[in-house]
Amino acid sequence: MMALSLIFPLLVEMVHGVTRTESSSISQKNGLMSANVGDTVVLVCFNEGDVGVMFSWYKQTFENIPQLISTLYKLDNNAEFYQEFKSNTRFSVEGGQGKNNLMIADVELSDSGTYYCGSSYGNNLEFGKGVILIIKGSDSRNITILQQPVSESVQPGDSVTLNCTIHTETCAGKHSVYWFRHGSGESHPGIIYTNGDRNDQCEKSSEAGSPTQSCVYNLPKRNLRLSDAGIYYCAVASCGEILFGNGTKLDVEDCGVDPQMRILVLLSIIRTGILFCCLIILIIVYITRK
Repeated sequence: MMALSLIFPLLVEMVHGVTRTESSSISQKNGLMSANVGDTVVLVCFNEGDVGVMFSWYKQTFENIPQLISTLYKLDNNAEFYQEFKSNTRFSVEGGQGKNNLMIADVELSDSGTYYCGSSYGNNLEFGKGVILIIKGSDSRNITILQQPVSESVQPGDSVTLNCTIHTETCAGKHSVYWFRHGSGESHPGIIYTNGDRNDQCEKSSEAGSPTQSCVYNLPKRNLRLSDAGIYYCAVASCGEILFGNGTKLDVEDCGVDPQMRILVLLSIIRTGILFCCLIILIIVYITRK
C-alpha cells in the first residue's frame, strides 16, 4: 500500500475575494512528509521576497476548502491562530528573518492534509507549492488495496481496464472510491474519477462470522492518447482515512511512424513518381522525333 491518509491540493483560485497566486519567493521544503501518530513534525517555509507583510498557514483536507491556521506579521515573532487551531497547543509557529515554520507536536490522524504557506500584501495573497503531510496509524491495517495490472503498455487508440480490489475488515459499512492519475512532470496526482458512496460491487466473505468484505472497482480507459500515460492510483475513503494502492503504471507508446514522417515519405513518393513520368515522356518524345 502506498501512503495513508494522503491528501491532495484542491485550492480555489479566490479566497474571500483576495487574489490568489503561486509565489516563486515562498520556499516550502519537503513537498511530501510522513509521520507516525505521536511524532512531532516541522513544516518549513521561508519567504525570500521583500514585499510580504504578513505570513500565514492554511490547511486543506480532502474535498474541503482551505482553513486558516495562523498569521504572523513580518516583524513579529508571535503568531495568531484561528478557529480550531486557536486553542490547540500542539500547533506553534517559529518566525523571524523571513521564517514561517509550522510545528505540530504529538500528531494525530486528523492532522493529515496539505499545508500551504502564504504571504500577503495589499489584496494579494501568494502561496507556496504546498507540503503534503501523511499521518500513519495502526487502524489502516484493516484495509488492503490491490491494483492490477501493476503495469500496462498500450498504443494510442487502444483500450484498457484498470482493476482495484479492496479488502476491508472493519468500518466496512460505507466507503468512497477515487481514482487519481499522476502524469509525467506533475507535482501532485489529480483526481480523475470517483465512485462515490457505493457498496453494490462488494461481497462478504463466505466464511461464517467473518467480517471481511471484498469490493472490486474497474476503471475502463478507451481510445487512449499519449497524454493518458502516467501512474493511476485507486484510493478508498473509510474510517476517517484515505488509503491508496500502489498504483498501476500505464505507458502509452506510439510505435508507428510519426505523422510528419509519413507526410515526408508521401511527398518523396509523389516526387519520385513525377520524375519517373517526366522521364518516360522525354523518352517517348525522343523516340518519335527519330
